[in-house]
Amino acid sequence: MFPLLGTRRVARSSFLTLERTYRLTPGGGWTRRDVVRHPGSVIVVPWDGERFHFIRQFRAPVGRPVLEVPAGKLDVDGEALEDAALRELAEEMGLGAARLTHLHSALPSPGFTDEVSHIYLAEGLTPLGANPQGAEEAAAEHLALTLREVHDALGAGEIDDATTLVGLYAALARLQR
Repeated sequence: MFPLLGTRRVARSSFLTLERTYRLTPGGGWTRRDVVRHPGSVIVVPWDGERFHFIRQFRAPVGRPVLEVPAGKLDVDGEALEDAALRELAEEMGLGAARLTHLHSALPSPGFTDEVSHIYLAEGLTPLGANPQGAEEAAAEHLALTLREVHDALGAGEIDDATTLVGLYAALARLQR
Protein backbone atom coordinates (compact mmCIF):
# COMPACT_ATOMS: atom_id res chain seq x y z
CA MET A 1 0.00 0.00 0.00
CA PHE A 2 1.34 3.43 -1.00
CA PRO A 3 4.51 2.16 -2.77
CA LEU A 4 7.40 4.61 -2.85
CA LEU A 5 7.91 6.20 -6.27
CA GLY A 6 10.89 8.34 -5.31
CA THR A 7 12.49 10.75 -2.88
CA ARG A 8 14.37 14.04 -3.07
CA ARG A 9 16.49 15.58 -0.34
CA VAL A 10 15.25 19.07 0.47
CA ALA A 11 17.56 20.00 3.35
CA ARG A 12 20.14 18.54 5.73
CA SER A 13 21.18 19.70 9.21
CA SER A 14 23.67 18.29 11.68
CA PHE A 15 21.45 15.27 12.39
CA LEU A 16 18.16 15.71 10.49
CA THR A 17 17.32 15.29 6.83
CA LEU A 18 14.18 16.67 5.20
CA GLU A 19 13.05 14.55 2.27
CA ARG A 20 10.19 15.01 -0.15
CA THR A 21 8.67 11.61 -0.91
CA TYR A 22 6.36 10.62 -3.73
CA ARG A 23 4.05 7.61 -3.31
CA LEU A 24 1.51 5.79 -5.41
CA THR A 25 -2.02 5.98 -3.98
CA PRO A 26 -4.46 3.07 -3.94
CA GLY A 27 -6.55 4.86 -6.59
CA GLY A 28 -3.65 4.97 -9.05
CA GLY A 29 -2.64 8.60 -8.44
CA TRP A 30 0.30 9.87 -6.47
CA THR A 31 0.87 11.92 -3.35
CA ARG A 32 3.74 14.06 -2.07
CA ARG A 33 4.80 14.09 1.58
CA ASP A 34 7.66 15.82 3.38
CA VAL A 35 9.42 13.54 5.86
CA VAL A 36 11.95 14.41 8.55
CA ARG A 37 14.54 11.62 8.84
CA HIS A 38 15.74 11.31 12.44
CA PRO A 39 18.41 8.97 13.87
CA GLY A 40 16.14 7.96 16.77
CA SER A 41 16.29 8.69 20.47
CA VAL A 42 16.42 7.20 23.93
CA ILE A 43 14.16 8.22 26.80
CA VAL A 44 15.12 7.34 30.37
CA VAL A 45 12.65 7.21 33.27
CA PRO A 46 14.80 7.37 36.43
CA TRP A 47 13.16 5.74 39.50
CA ASP A 48 14.94 5.52 42.85
CA GLY A 49 12.30 3.36 44.52
CA GLU A 50 10.50 6.38 45.99
CA ARG A 51 10.71 9.16 43.42
CA PHE A 52 10.86 9.75 39.68
CA HIS A 53 13.60 12.15 38.56
CA PHE A 54 12.91 14.90 36.04
CA ILE A 55 14.65 17.77 34.34
CA ARG A 56 12.92 21.06 33.54
CA GLN A 57 14.76 22.68 30.68
CA PHE A 58 14.12 25.39 28.14
CA ARG A 59 13.01 24.04 24.75
CA ALA A 60 13.52 26.56 21.95
CA PRO A 61 10.87 25.17 19.55
CA VAL A 62 8.09 25.82 22.08
CA GLY A 63 9.76 28.85 23.69
CA ARG A 64 9.44 27.69 27.30
CA PRO A 65 10.77 25.23 29.88
CA VAL A 66 9.39 21.69 29.66
CA LEU A 67 9.23 19.12 32.47
CA GLU A 68 10.60 15.87 31.09
CA VAL A 69 12.67 12.81 31.82
CA PRO A 70 16.21 12.61 30.41
CA ALA A 71 16.31 11.99 26.67
CA GLY A 72 18.58 12.37 23.72
CA LYS A 73 19.19 11.50 20.13
CA LEU A 74 21.11 8.49 18.89
CA ASP A 75 24.04 10.43 17.49
CA VAL A 76 27.05 8.25 18.37
CA ASP A 77 27.83 5.78 15.58
CA GLY A 78 27.60 2.16 16.74
CA GLU A 79 26.46 3.05 20.26
CA ALA A 80 24.13 0.46 21.81
CA LEU A 81 20.73 1.74 22.91
CA GLU A 82 21.45 0.93 26.57
CA ASP A 83 24.77 2.80 26.41
CA ALA A 84 23.02 5.82 24.88
CA ALA A 85 20.41 5.72 27.66
CA LEU A 86 23.12 5.61 30.34
CA ARG A 87 25.00 8.43 28.60
CA GLU A 88 21.93 10.67 28.55
CA LEU A 89 21.12 9.87 32.19
CA ALA A 90 24.66 10.84 33.20
CA GLU A 91 24.82 13.98 31.02
CA GLU A 92 21.44 15.41 31.99
CA MET A 93 20.95 14.19 35.55
CA GLY A 94 24.43 13.30 36.79
CA LEU A 95 23.13 9.81 37.59
CA GLY A 96 24.19 6.26 36.84
CA ALA A 97 21.89 3.22 36.95
CA ALA A 98 22.53 -0.35 38.05
CA ARG A 99 19.56 -1.60 35.97
CA LEU A 100 17.97 -0.55 32.71
CA THR A 101 14.73 -2.15 31.55
CA HIS A 102 13.40 -1.54 28.04
CA LEU A 103 9.78 -0.48 28.47
CA HIS A 104 8.61 0.48 25.02
CA SER A 105 9.56 1.88 21.64
CA ALA A 106 7.31 4.68 20.42
CA LEU A 107 6.77 6.82 17.34
CA PRO A 108 6.56 10.38 18.77
CA SER A 109 5.12 11.98 15.65
CA PRO A 110 4.71 9.56 12.71
CA GLY A 111 2.81 12.14 10.68
CA PHE A 112 6.05 13.87 9.71
CA THR A 113 9.09 11.99 11.08
CA ASP A 114 10.49 8.46 11.16
CA GLU A 115 11.96 8.95 14.66
CA VAL A 116 11.70 5.96 17.01
CA SER A 117 12.09 6.65 20.74
CA HIS A 118 13.37 3.75 22.85
CA ILE A 119 12.14 4.11 26.42
CA TYR A 120 13.96 2.68 29.44
CA LEU A 121 13.29 2.45 33.17
CA ALA A 122 16.47 3.23 35.12
CA GLU A 123 16.76 1.82 38.65
CA GLY A 124 19.52 1.48 41.22
CA LEU A 125 20.46 5.13 40.73
CA THR A 126 23.84 6.44 41.86
CA PRO A 127 25.20 10.01 41.75
CA LEU A 128 27.97 10.60 39.20
CA GLY A 129 28.16 14.36 38.89
CA ALA A 130 26.46 16.30 36.11
CA ASN A 131 27.96 16.71 32.67
CA PRO A 132 25.60 19.12 30.87
CA GLN A 133 25.93 19.28 27.09
CA GLY A 134 24.80 22.77 26.21
CA ALA A 135 23.34 25.94 27.65
CA GLU A 136 19.84 24.50 28.15
CA GLU A 137 21.08 21.51 30.15
CA ALA A 138 23.46 23.69 32.19
CA ALA A 139 20.56 25.98 33.16
CA ALA A 140 18.09 23.15 33.78
CA GLU A 141 16.34 22.44 37.06
CA HIS A 142 16.32 18.88 38.46
CA LEU A 143 13.26 17.62 40.33
CA ALA A 144 12.42 14.40 42.14
CA LEU A 145 8.70 13.68 42.47
CA THR A 146 6.93 11.02 44.51
CA LEU A 147 4.36 8.81 42.85
CA ARG A 148 1.58 10.99 44.30
CA GLU A 149 3.26 14.16 42.98
CA VAL A 150 3.62 12.59 39.53
CA HIS A 151 -0.08 11.67 39.50
CA ASP A 152 -0.93 15.25 40.55
CA ALA A 153 1.34 16.73 37.85
CA LEU A 154 -0.20 14.44 35.22
CA GLY A 155 -3.72 15.39 36.32
CA ALA A 156 -2.86 19.10 36.22
CA GLY A 157 -1.35 18.84 32.72
CA GLU A 158 2.06 19.96 33.99
CA ILE A 159 3.77 17.15 32.06
CA ASP A 160 3.13 17.66 28.36
CA ASP A 161 6.18 16.17 26.67
CA ALA A 162 4.81 13.20 24.69
CA THR A 163 7.71 10.79 25.21
CA THR A 164 7.82 11.61 28.94
CA LEU A 165 4.10 10.80 29.13
CA VAL A 166 4.55 7.48 27.31
CA GLY A 167 7.59 6.66 29.45
CA LEU A 168 5.82 7.45 32.72
CA TYR A 169 2.73 5.43 31.87
CA ALA A 170 4.89 2.48 30.74
CA ALA A 171 6.98 2.75 33.92
CA LEU A 172 3.89 2.95 36.12
CA ALA A 173 2.44 -0.14 34.42
CA ARG A 174 5.73 -2.00 34.95
CA LEU A 175 6.11 -0.96 38.58
CA GLN A 176 2.52 -1.91 39.47
CA ARG A 177 3.02 -5.55 38.42
